[in-house]
Amino acid sequence: MKPKKMSEESGSARNKFRFHFAVEIILVAALAIYMVLAQGQVVGDDLAFTVVGAGLMALVTYWTLSTLRDGLEMVVLRARGLKLKH
Repeated sequence: MKPKKMSEESGSARNKFRFHFAVEIILVAALAIYMVLAQGQVVGDDLAFTVVGAGLMALVTYWTLSTLRDGLEMVVLRARGLKLKH
């Protein structure tokens, strides 16, 4: 197996970041919709609704951190590319 070229690594990191960012937007929108639906409800009053909300918040948090990691990876690959050119 031959090693990937810098442009290939950068391209795959960019595509991965774009995908994760798109999913991030969808998850945040779903969380916003949940928050609008949750207005006026007491926490724990409807256990299933509360569990769904907690799970959604945990998923959004995990996905946000994953997206940030992908963004940092893309920045590092770009910085390495700049160092190699000089």
